[in-house]
Amino acid sequence: MAALCIAPVAFSKDVKGGKWIKMFNGKNLDGWKANERPESWKAVNGTIVGDGEASHLFFMKEECGNCEFKATVKISDGGNSGMYFRTAFGPGFPKGYEAQVNSTHKDPKRTGSLYNFKNVMEQLVPADTWFTQDIIAEGNHIIIKVNDKVAVDYVEEKNTFTSGHFALQQHNKGSVVTFKDLMYRKLPAQSK
Repeated sequence: MAALCIAPVAFSKDVKGGKWIKMFNGKNLDGWKANERPESWKAVNGTIVGDGEASHLFFMKEECGNCEFKATVKISDGGNSGMYFRTAFGPGFPKGYEAQVNSTHKDPKRTGSLYNFKNVMEQLVPADTWFTQDIIAEGNHIIIKVNDKVAVDYVEEKNTFTSGHFALQQHNKGSVVTFKDLMYRKLPAQSK
C-alpha cells in the first residue's frame, strides 16, 4: 500500500458538532428514497446493500449544510460507489459532492477522493474489506477520512454546493456495496 499523504487539518479546534443521528434503523429503508431503480437497494442483516443497475438512495429526513457524515463500508472487487452530501434529489447521477468508494474499479479515482475536486489515485483499502469513511463539510472546507486517516483536506474555492441531501450510490450492475453504521451530525455555521 502506498503512503498516505496527510495534509494539515485547518479546522477550528473549538468546532462543536451536534448530536450524532443514526440514519438507518437496521431493518428497512424507511427515511430513504431511490431516485430510480429502487430494486437496486435492500436492507439485509442490519446493512444497506446496493446491488443492481445504477441508482442513488437519498436520505430524505434531513439535509446537509455544515455537517459530518460517516459510515462503515465494504465494496466488491471491481465495484464502484460513493457517499454524496449536499446533493440534489433527481434522476441520474446527483449534482453534489461525492466521497468516492472504489478499491479496484476501472475508474482510477479511489476511495477517499472528493470526486472530480480532489482525487486520490492510490488504493487505501482492499476490496471486500470493511472500512470507515468520514466526511466533514464546514463551509467550503471539506475533509474526508478513511479509517481515521485524512485522505483529502480541501478548500473548494467556488463553494459549488452549499446544502442538500445525503445519498448513497449504486454505480453499475456488477458492483456490490454494503453500508452500516450510517450517521450524521450538524456542525455550527461558520462565523464571517
